[in-house]
Amino acid sequence: MKDDKAILFDLDDTLLNRDKAVNEMLLIILEKCYENVEETIKNQMLQSFKGYDKAAYGCNDKTKVFESLFDEFPPKYRLPSHDIQDFWNNHFPYCFSIHENTINLVNSIKKYVKVAIITNGSTERQKAKIVNTGLNNYFDIIIISEEVGLSKPDKRIFELALSELNVKSEDALLVGDDLEKDISGCQNANVRGVWYNPHNKKNETDIKPFAEISSLDEILSYITY
Repeated sequence: MKDDKAILFDLDDTLLNRDKAVNEMLLIILEKCYENVEETIKNQMLQSFKGYDKAAYGCNDKTKVFESLFDEFPPKYRLPSHDIQDFWNNHFPYCFSIHENTINLVNSIKKYVKVAIITNGSTERQKAKIVNTGLNNYFDIIIISEEVGLSKPDKRIFELALSELNVKSEDALLVGDDLEKDISGCQNANVRGVWYNPHNKKNETDIKPFAEISSLDEILSYITY
């Protein structure tokens, strides 16, 4: 094992499928707050909910997401505003699941390099996701923005990871789905950024990733033995 090299991973929408978790979260909301919703309306609600969530993605307070949904689709039971954040914190982290292929991939990578997670978000929620899916058992270090007081794309959060791993920037790769926060951020710390783009989105920015992959398995080709 070459312990002078590392691969750093983003969490949401890279290792974990956040989009599927949002689907699960809406089902919980439907069960709690609504009654006898037609399938066509459920689909409309899901699209709206995802839109509101995306607008507040990375924001610790999800009250506005729920309030917007409730305003557009009045529920039978409306969660009080002061209860919404706790409701989100208590349910959303458990809407995530980890694909067996992802675990197998991380185990394969660990034979040759160190592995880390760098994620933005609240310590409580991100830890709950990581522990619930068992990811905490597979990584050398896990850095959560709220816990360390630094957030992507600040280059210092990547430098912190390199320091904890005792790895030089030129010996590390970062894999992430967000061009600005992940790729531009890590490249400011002289870490090569691999853009995880499973939906083949068009890069309409000036950010130039070191590489682009559509499947996490492709990262294996960038490991030097």
